[in-house]
Amino acid sequence: MSGDAREPIPDEPRAPVLVRLPPHLVVLFPGAERRVALTARTVDEMVDGLDALWPGMRARLCDETPAIRRHINVFVDGRRARLSTPLTPGSDVFVLTAISGG
Repeated sequence: MSGDAREPIPDEPRAPVLVRLPPHLVVLFPGAERRVALTARTVDEMVDGLDALWPGMRARLCDETPAIRRHINVFVDGRRARLSTPLTPGSDVFVLTAISGG
């Protein structure tokens, strides 16, 4: 079991969180917003919420294992997160894409 993995408690309330998305991801989804409030208990549920709003978003953020893609970084309250990372009411979530060049 990894350090941040936990099974959500079924009657645990979902937490309202603020998700901030990078501009070059938002332009791929017509009507998407840079900031969106969602209710979720984990980053995985948050990604499901984004995908429900903008179908195809999960495929851009996660690979088939499933895990967050290598070129995507998700931070919850300033700490790097995984899909299993729990969210608490008021969590601030940043989705960032890696910049590379050569």
